[in-house]
Amino acid sequence: MMFLFFQSLSIDGDELVEGEEILTKENTQISHKGNEKDENIKEILVVDQVTQPIFNLDEAIIESVFVETSVDSDNDGNLDRIHASVIRPKETEDGIKVPVIYEITPYRYGLNSLSFYDVDVALNPVDRNGKVNGKPYSALAEVDFPGPYENYFVPRGYAIVVAESIGTALSNGCPTVGDENEVLAASSVIDWLNGRTKAYSEDGLLISADWSTGNVGMIGVSYNGTLDIGVASTGVKGLKTIVPIAAISNWYDYYRANGAVVAPGGYQGEDTDILADAVLTRENPEVCHEVVDELKQAQDRETGDYNGFWDQRNYMNDIDKINASVFIVHGLNDWNVKTKQFSQLWDALGENKVSRKLWLHQQGHTSPSRVREVEWEDTLHKWFDYWLYDIDNGIMNEPLVDIQREDLSWSLEDKWPAEGTVSTALYLDQLSTDQAGVASLIDDPMINAVDLVAHPQESKPYRILYTTNELADSVRISGTPEVSIQASIDQPVSNLTVLLVDYSASSAKIVTRGWMDPQNINNINKSKPIEPNEEYTFTWDMQPDDYVFEQGHRIGIVFIASDYDYTLRPPSGTKVTIYPEESKVVLPIVGGEGAIK
Repeated sequence: MMFLFFQSLSIDGDELVEGEEILTKENTQISHKGNEKDENIKEILVVDQVTQPIFNLDEAIIESVFVETSVDSDNDGNLDRIHASVIRPKETEDGIKVPVIYEITPYRYGLNSLSFYDVDVALNPVDRNGKVNGKPYSALAEVDFPGPYENYFVPRGYAIVVAESIGTALSNGCPTVGDENEVLAASSVIDWLNGRTKAYSEDGLLISADWSTGNVGMIGVSYNGTLDIGVASTGVKGLKTIVPIAAISNWYDYYRANGAVVAPGGYQGEDTDILADAVLTRENPEVCHEVVDELKQAQDRETGDYNGFWDQRNYMNDIDKINASVFIVHGLNDWNVKTKQFSQLWDALGENKVSRKLWLHQQGHTSPSRVREVEWEDTLHKWFDYWLYDIDNGIMNEPLVDIQREDLSWSLEDKWPAEGTVSTALYLDQLSTDQAGVASLIDDPMINAVDLVAHPQESKPYRILYTTNELADSVRISGTPEVSIQASIDQPVSNLTVLLVDYSASSAKIVTRGWMDPQNINNINKSKPIEPNEEYTFTWDMQPDDYVFEQGHRIGIVFIASDYDYTLRPPSGTKVTIYPEESKVVLPIVGGEGAIK
């Protein structure tokens, strides 16, 4: 990574002093049309290792294009075209080539009204033939994109492209909720920016992207960031980096958990077909009704099992194809796109030696611009300069992980889960409990989990509660807690839920939670019948977290059956019995067993 240094250089009448840098076509991919340079054309200016705002946003070129994709998601015999809006510096008309920051979204025209599934329904037991009821066998909120990226980056020599995913806004095709059609359609914009596919004006005229260097970075929050991960997993050439914020890496883990049908936080009763209907804002939406009906049939709310439908929407299958760097941002209190989404992606990127960076903050489903605005802007600037302009600004020498702590301070770390984290077993029979010996609960799905964990000193029939003693020192968990219990259920089907709780002298805070359909005792791919009142060992995970239990607090493990805000809510009355001598919770404790003594 080399730059030319000048004693002085006139740019719009201003003199560039010694130590400032200018990128020219000799040391970047920026070039000019023709052989002679127009002295009125600005080059990209770099000062203190970052690009400078020398292009006039008011003079920027704005254009609308329809990019031809490689898919026909509405089955009309024609390749889908997706609409994209482009804003780029005026100087790109004169020969300057610039990289692109690209966002694709299904939310450009907002959301249609939603009609959620009824979740106050009986659960479905499978029979020995693997059938349910005799048959073989949700919405991401509209996101606030951080907004002024075009205001910040276009003056610094970037183009911004915002595209509308298939079946939404001015694009044709049908929304298919994260499958290959949506991903390949999104990838087509990168193909166009690299000259590999065509784009047209509204009048049908060909439009080229000869102003593009071909270097593309994707960014987006929620569904928008989810498509970034999908596109990166295709290995498309020209995609240099992605910045997925609060994004999904496996759609199964958004709508299901260990065989259980679960909801995104705040959207009980949503599923893929509901989401598809919500974003189906294209003209003539009726052409997509059959496609949406196919989603409804294939998503299998009856068993919650992992099947081919979900496998097509699991980007973890193709992590080894990712060539782009990845800057992940996620809220530790995001219960819409839950923390498993970032954790499994982060681990897999490390295993595949993909360049990566991680920010974890204390808020929920939101952009980091609302959490750490100045630092976010500066870090993102350096990140895009490094990966799209090849400016050696030291961003990759910084600590890999920024974590916001509970007091809203930030710590810098070199890995996640944290250094020194050890999976540490806490056996239930060695903990304090509200029920000595064999313990039972009665499912009441209409009681909220917040109420069920309250008042640990009381005995409640709808929960089983275990706690540690008061902690002699603070204890940090970093990673994915798991639970393994020996239990029996008096019905052939139930929900199982575990809650990790921080108990102080005056409050109970649910730190994380996890769910399971006990019929998926062996794996998530196939439900199997369970015999009422027979003892089984059920093992499942909670959502990953990074949390500090303060000195004097107690760590609580609370078992319930149904979770009002997340699981289906069957008729009450199911009895779950736990045998504590053969049951444990495994916590990822920094410092291991010694830290909790």
